[in-house]
Amino acid sequence: MTEEKKQDNEIKEEEKIQSITEMDEPIVNTGNPLNMAEELPEEIRKKLEKSKEDRKTNKKKGRKKKVDKKVPVGVAHVKATYNNTIVALSDLSGNIISWASAGMAGFKGPKKSTPYAAQIITRIAVEKAKEFGLSEVSVMVKGVGTGRESAIRALNANGLVITSIKDITPIPHNGCRPKKPRRV
Repeated sequence: MTEEKKQDNEIKEEEKIQSITEMDEPIVNTGNPLNMAEELPEEIRKKLEKSKEDRKTNKKKGRKKKVDKKVPVGVAHVKATYNNTIVALSDLSGNIISWASAGMAGFKGPKKSTPYAAQIITRIAVEKAKEFGLSEVSVMVKGVGTGRESAIRALNANGLVITSIKDITPIPHNGCRPKKPRRV
């Protein structure tokens, strides 16, 4: 019985391949979700291009040639506080590949902690990390800010496969004396 099932599966796969090759029109991908430079707001894109040019000029100053390393699997650290959101992508041993913060992307004041800012900076960090071949991440989330969930969603939307999500927000177990309450 198992041999018959295997033969049936093989026949079905061959039929699928034939039907795809017999199609009149080629499959065209409308819209390019992985081309992040087009989707970024104009002022942020200009700022990133300027910093990229600065990095190219700095490389010419007789520095050691860096070895291109390929990192297919990594860890995404998302730190979402009340005032800011920081996304850092690292390899499995903890060496940072790329990072981005809301201030770096040009957000100021209360806009730094918004979900939109978290989405933009995640896109920037992923764009830099794709140069190293990063494709799969496990996510470590720290903090209670509003950018937590949108940063994770943006990681997934920008082409990274998320294997696990872990909340590592520090919780006191009646250790230190807490801060005095905040007066607003």
